[in-house]
Amino acid sequence: MSATRRPLAAAWLALMLVAGASPVYASHQALDAPALPPAVAELAPDLHAQGGGEMRFLGFSIYHGWYWAPAHSWRLDTPFALDLRYNRSLRGASIVDRSLTEIERFDLATPYELAQWGEALHRIIPDVVSGDRIIGLFLPPGTVRYFLNGRLIGEIVDPLFARAFFGIWLDPRTSRPEYRQKLLGAP
Repeated sequence: MSATRRPLAAAWLALMLVAGASPVYASHQALDAPALPPAVAELAPDLHAQGGGEMRFLGFSIYHGWYWAPAHSWRLDTPFALDLRYNRSLRGASIVDRSLTEIERFDLATPYELAQWGEALHRIIPDVVSGDRIIGLFLPPGTVRYFLNGRLIGEIVDPLFARAFFGIWLDPRTSRPEYRQKLLGAP
């Protein structure tokens, strides 16, 4: 090897060594997710933050969300959690109404089921202020437990509801496929 090529080869080797020593995240990005509250972690101890990101609407930051699961996939046969930390104040009724609009898009439920789910959600979902954290925890075969700032605030036991509710964010037919990809930790 010529003397002029040695420094270039040494620089290339040094770069490769540094890259090899750096953490590699393959197709997944490192997350700065807050720890799950003890009440949630006790019910589903094998959950790990798989992905997350900021949800924006019309330029406004609505919330930061994280998907907690054993793997980078959405499955309804294992526990998982959807963790939302709100960046602004919102009325609970507005959150529920938006959720029902999104659920209705999937065409999974009858009008009666949608009405029942809406009534249950209106009883559970409170008004939120910036910094509040709502976690929806899925426990197979079809229980959804809701936590506000680490405290249990309600549950709905219905496998079809669970599929429809979490589908808002995680179903391939979601209205926000780019956000789904972030939650699942996809590239």
